[in-house]
Amino acid sequence: MAQDETEKAVLVERRGRILVITLNRPEAMNAINGALSNGLWDAIQELNSDPDLTAGVLTGNGKGFCSGMDLKAFARGEDIGPFGKFIRAGSEKPLIGAIEGFAIAGGCEMALTCDLLVAAKGAKIGIREVKVGLFAAAGGLFRLPSRVGFAKAMEMAITGDPITAEKAMDAGMISSLTEPGGALDAALALAERVVKNAPLAVAASKKLVRAAAQGFDEPTLWKMQEPFQKQVFTSNDAKEGPRAFAEKREPNWTGS
Repeated sequence: MAQDETEKAVLVERRGRILVITLNRPEAMNAINGALSNGLWDAIQELNSDPDLTAGVLTGNGKGFCSGMDLKAFARGEDIGPFGKFIRAGSEKPLIGAIEGFAIAGGCEMALTCDLLVAAKGAKIGIREVKVGLFAAAGGLFRLPSRVGFAKAMEMAITGDPITAEKAMDAGMISSLTEPGGALDAALALAERVVKNAPLAVAASKKLVRAAAQGFDEPTLWKMQEPFQKQVFTSNDAKEGPRAFAEKREPNWTGS
């Protein structure tokens, strides 16, 4: 995969401590091919590894977020393995999805890998794989129930019919509903609220909430919390926070 092709399929832009990741295949409705898969994974690795970044925003260029797998690329045998890595691992830092137009099939599963979702009114969200002889094998079937409830998840899975952003909001799947064209700005505003906080504390909080949502029992969660507590509570940021509070100034977080 040529490096310039990968870079064109996914764009990254730094806005302070936020990394904006834009799926950039508008002519193909941001369908997932090899270049997009590699570009997305590269962007997530950049977000994970840079201590100057606290959160990411994932959005799509053009009419929608992502229409799912590029079936032509799939037929050509293009490698989309990095997409699977993202679906399984997600991001170590909070990732906010900004949905305009549609997030369908693999696009919906990409959205479900995000920690928070913002969507524009009228956007369609769904897993339609059963309509083409497949099923949602990128996490949608077992992630949807915790986002929209069992009954709605089952309906979406076996009918293949999408729901609107309005219904997703009612079900608790998204945290903010905007006018069309406003999803990215709303996601950035949400990210700005996140990045005011200590990076290590934010990352640890995200991971523990995720673990609780995955059904780990409380004794296991207490055990999982121990290394995070040791890392965060002995960090430089844990000293900086109280000091900044006492001095009545904004804290200078270093992520260390």
